[in-house]
Amino acid sequence: MLNFQYYTPTKVVFGKDTDLEIGALVKSEDCKKVLIHYGSASAEKSGLLDRVRGALSSEGIAYAELGGVVPNPRLSKVYEGIALCKKEGVDFILAVGGGSVIDSAKAIGYGAAEEGDVWELYDYKRQAKACLPVGVILTIAAAGSEMSNSSVITKEDGWIKRGYGSELCRPRFAVMNPELTYTLPHYQTMSGCTDILMHTMERYFNKSGSMEMTDRISEALLNVVMKSAKVLRTQPENYEARAEVMWAGSLSHNDLTGCGNDGGDWSSHRLEHELGGMFDVAHGAGLAAVWGSWARYVFEEGLDRFSAFAWNVMDVSRDFPPKEAALAGIEAMEDFFRSIDIPVSVSDLGVELTEEQIDELAEKCSIGDTITIGVIKKLKKSDMAEIYRMAK
Repeated sequence: MLNFQYYTPTKVVFGKDTDLEIGALVKSEDCKKVLIHYGSASAEKSGLLDRVRGALSSEGIAYAELGGVVPNPRLSKVYEGIALCKKEGVDFILAVGGGSVIDSAKAIGYGAAEEGDVWELYDYKRQAKACLPVGVILTIAAAGSEMSNSSVITKEDGWIKRGYGSELCRPRFAVMNPELTYTLPHYQTMSGCTDILMHTMERYFNKSGSMEMTDRISEALLNVVMKSAKVLRTQPENYEARAEVMWAGSLSHNDLTGCGNDGGDWSSHRLEHELGGMFDVAHGAGLAAVWGSWARYVFEEGLDRFSAFAWNVMDVSRDFPPKEAALAGIEAMEDFFRSIDIPVSVSDLGVELTEEQIDELAEKCSIGDTITIGVIKKLKKSDMAEIYRMAK
């Protein structure tokens, strides 16, 4: 077990009708003008945005608006938001949506709070020194960005997708009403469940040994999300299942499931980021498409973790020796993804990779063959290319 720090400053307001409390929550932040940041027209059609506008107005809080955030949020929208915040004198950002909206809000917060090109943060050229405060009304359970210190942005020039983390961007509060997720399409719900599973698994597959308490929390979270996803497959308005998934999404990415280990592997995320940047695939689906190939490529170097995952999460027989158990656990996880209609290969995503594209993906993921990724097995550019090849 390693030393660790655990920091979760986000105030969580969870349950039915909690979105009605947004006026008082924003007022408590003592801000002068709010940017309401959101994604598609669904927030408007559902009446949620009207409720937010009314709540802010009733508290005498001025606001500006910026919609149009898309999955794999774009740098151009971030630049638009930064300019709007500076023009309107915005000092608080309210993200109404899921991970893409929240990530975009965080990036806008960085850019509006200090000078310089915000992409320099995501290109690892400097560190943030300030960020406008961010609050969240969560409408999609998936990314966990409502309690995390990270965000991911896609730069259209070259279609480069990069993540950046800083404690400065952790949301001040997160309003979580599971009822707001009832109308999500099936594929989006299941992609979200997959994202939650992967955030936990990235930390679970580590190289620093285990902290039993953290492992048991992680295993329980994985089991609850898998159980709830199967319920939601046929009962999309099951409140209890929606609530379990929404809370699990936050716990999976606020670092609780990484306490006492080395932070986890994260290779699958790095590999998927390039797929998402190049082909604009749903994040959770892209993660599932590469995970099995990554797992088979590295499992022998993390056999204790993979066998524990098989026995404790995937219910593989303990009569299986570690290597056989590990492989059975990987196959069982892929079977679960199939059972909820989530792809397990890149071709399942509707993408037929060429060798040229594989080389480009590996080149971007390795930043020109200058870095390695992962901890179970340190992956070089050639390793990344082989995993993409296996995932075809």
